[in-house]
Amino acid sequence: MEHKKHRQHDEAHVDCGIVTVSDTRTEADDASGRRIRELLEADGHRVGFYRIVKDEPDRIIEVLRNAPPSVRVIVCSGGTGLAKRDTTYEAISRLLEKEISGFGELFRMLSYEEIGAAAILSRATAGVVGDRVVFSLPGSIRAVELAMTRLILPELGHIAGLV
Repeated sequence: MEHKKHRQHDEAHVDCGIVTVSDTRTEADDASGRRIRELLEADGHRVGFYRIVKDEPDRIIEVLRNAPPSVRVIVCSGGTGLAKRDTTYEAISRLLEKEISGFGELFRMLSYEEIGAAAILSRATAGVVGDRVVFSLPGSIRAVELAMTRLILPELGHIAGLV
C-alpha cells in the first residue's frame, strides 16, 4: 500500500483526554497534566476530558471507561514505576484489547539515551481499548515531554484514524 493511501484516514484534530494518576497531585500542582495539555493543544488537538485519580486500579479503570465517547485518545501520566502504589500498568493492561508494544519499547530506548539504565524501571505502555487509544506515561515532566514530542504527537492523528 502506498504511503499516501495508508495515511488517508489520518485525523488532524483529535479529541483527547488526560488522566493523572496520583495520590497527592491536585489540579493546581499537576505539572505533567498541564504539560500534556499544552503539547496536545499546540499540535491542534482538543482536550475535552481531564481527571486526577488515585493510584488504585479499580478507580483508574472506572475513569477510563467513563470518559466521554468523543474522546479518542487518552494520555495517562503517573503510576508506572515499581513502587507498591504504582498500579497504573496493572489497571491499563487489564483493559487493553491490542497492545502497542512498540510504544513502550521505544519509550524505554529513548529514555535510556537520556537517563541510562534507570529506563528499565518504566512500565510505560499503550494500546487500544474499544475505539480509543490509551497511552500510559511516567509522571515526570521529562518523561511526558519525551513521549509526547518523540512518539505520541508525530503519530497521534494516524493512530486515531486507524482505530
